[in-house]
Amino acid sequence: MTRDTRYHPLSRKDFLALATGTLAATAVPQPSAAAVGPIATKPIPKSGENLPIIGLGTSRVFDVNMNPSDLAPRRGVIQAMVTAGATVIDTAPSYGKSEAVVGTLLDQLDVRDKVFLATKVLARSKEEGLGQMDTSINRLNTDVVDLNQVHNLVETETQLKSMRAWRDEGRIRYIGITHFFPWFEQQEALGPVMEKESLDFVQLNYSLAVRQPENRLLPMAADKGVAVLVNVPFGGFGRKRLFNTVKGKKLPGWAADLDINSWAQFFLKFIVSHPAVTCVIPATSKPHHMVDNLNAGRGRMPSAADRKKMSAFFDNI
Repeated sequence: MTRDTRYHPLSRKDFLALATGTLAATAVPQPSAAAVGPIATKPIPKSGENLPIIGLGTSRVFDVNMNPSDLAPRRGVIQAMVTAGATVIDTAPSYGKSEAVVGTLLDQLDVRDKVFLATKVLARSKEEGLGQMDTSINRLNTDVVDLNQVHNLVETETQLKSMRAWRDEGRIRYIGITHFFPWFEQQEALGPVMEKESLDFVQLNYSLAVRQPENRLLPMAADKGVAVLVNVPFGGFGRKRLFNTVKGKKLPGWAADLDINSWAQFFLKFIVSHPAVTCVIPATSKPHHMVDNLNAGRGRMPSAADRKKMSAFFDNI
């Protein structure tokens, strides 16, 4: 298959540096004794295929140059993920070099068969969309994308038609739609498309700071058998909003009863414990943050009563 060489591949010298000394500086941390065991999974409703509930987003944090110092920590992130048994990596053409970085690292680690690879299409025409899909598959160094999604509902009908054709050809396994904005009108725009189209996935913004999807979109996804990926799980457009809210504050004592050992785990367990949520995809470029996030997929999960307690606690901080 012809590769997209716009992002120059590593030289042999750089690759050896990455695989030896440079990578040693970002050795993958191991889970603590309090968070051992497999990552919990949930089934994709349309197929029954199980996905681990913690994945990886790549927006901004994987948009880096192809040099050892930039690639090494991101390689550590993917290695930590795969070692723990997590699979979902979500990226997009609009994330700069992220697709190419993901494709390069999957090749280096030889783990393409161990990940569930999701990307997106953000295009204004059929021709542009098809070109983008072809470029994505080349950048990702794969023959099949596990999930392709219409990014932010741009030309949804046109792009879904192309995606279905590729799915029939075996070049895409699942199709879906996304929106990452937290505001009500943008979120609610997903609803009519979910009603009209036969979809495998919907990706949306949901967190302790953005809970309106609980009212309509998450119940609709459950009713229609649509898997849900959750983006921006820490609020805002990164880790800042929720972490700023709890800065300097201790976890409540009862969090330990839910095997929660960090604020990241508190935020993520709230999300993945919703019955309609399939997987959450926090973005990170730091292996130790990936390990912390992964531990949110282990241990006891919050019940409905626990989730209300978590919401009330956060609202009263």
